[in-house]
Amino acid sequence: MGPILLVPDSFKGSLSSRQVCEIMERQLAGYFPSVPIVALPVADGGEGSVDAFLAAAGGQRVTKTVTGPFGQPVEAFYGILPDGRTAVVEMAACAGLPLAEGQLDPERATTYGVGELILAAKAAGCTKVILGLGGSCTNDGGAGAAAALGAVFHREDGTSFVPTGGTLQEIASLDCAPLAEALAGVELMAMCDIDNPLFGQEGAAWVFAPQKGADDAMVARLDKGLRHLGEVSCRCLGKDLSQLPGAGAAGGLGFGMAAFCGAKLQMGIDVVLDTLGFEERLQQASLVFTGEGRIDSQSARGKVVAGVARRAKQAGVPVVALVGEIGQGFEPLYDQGLTAVFSINRAAQPFAQSRHHAADNLALAMDNLARLLSLGFPQH
Repeated sequence: MGPILLVPDSFKGSLSSRQVCEIMERQLAGYFPSVPIVALPVADGGEGSVDAFLAAAGGQRVTKTVTGPFGQPVEAFYGILPDGRTAVVEMAACAGLPLAEGQLDPERATTYGVGELILAAKAAGCTKVILGLGGSCTNDGGAGAAAALGAVFHREDGTSFVPTGGTLQEIASLDCAPLAEALAGVELMAMCDIDNPLFGQEGAAWVFAPQKGADDAMVARLDKGLRHLGEVSCRCLGKDLSQLPGAGAAGGLGFGMAAFCGAKLQMGIDVVLDTLGFEERLQQASLVFTGEGRIDSQSARGKVVAGVARRAKQAGVPVVALVGEIGQGFEPLYDQGLTAVFSINRAAQPFAQSRHHAADNLALAMDNLARLLSLGFPQH
């Protein structure tokens, strides 16, 4: 029996991807003591991306005080991988929802700290920055991050300012030349797990702003601001990236990174799997375990389970997913390479209750699966 690969996402609100790997590995080892078990905790761009990269690939975590979502200083962080040249930044470290708890306001929140983290990584000698887009409390189209990197936004009267979601409509022109100089020699890659455009009914504001504290009236204003940002950017930069898949990620930060910084947007799990050399690891593998907190129709659009299943299918390796909840519309994943999916929950409980039992539930589910698998691959 070849190696077993463990490639789960976190179970949001209960277990980190690293904790999921530890539980899976512990349960499997009791039944397959002679089989190599390779743990590759992953994330697709949201909260936990830095730690997932470091746990799977090694490297160091660097702390840095930067600007928080409402202008206050926050102690954020980024990771430097073992090559010493690649940095991993998650925007949630300085502009994530937990940092705005109790004061959600996407009209005031800024991504300025994201730009500061990118500059810190460059100052540390990194020439490639992988930026995770996910878990944001912002809706500024990436204008704040661009301003931190040197871009200048002007009002009609010529004064410069740092736009937020509520002031995007005040932008009359912008100058990205200083930004290009600040990022010279740096390759910027942005990870996202959605394909939404910048504005419109499927855009950043209408789809995601309500969970950031916006009511219907605010959503309409935010969407109007993002539309205006797209129009001004197109006029000043000579390119329209507002409909680019992923432009709406992280309150439009996907758009800002692509339009202002020349970043390449990629599905987060693909960036992670490429960085970890997943194809090479699959060559000798006999089985892959993956998972996430909830599997549903969104999972099939490019999240962790889908990315793992697609590549494993090409290598002819079966994939089993363990999840907290099985929702509607996940079935296309079977065609993408998923072999089977199991819910770990042993009782019908709301998430507020079940989250406290996630570790025990996952351990029991893995124990039962290992028992079953050992019938076909006896190890004792």
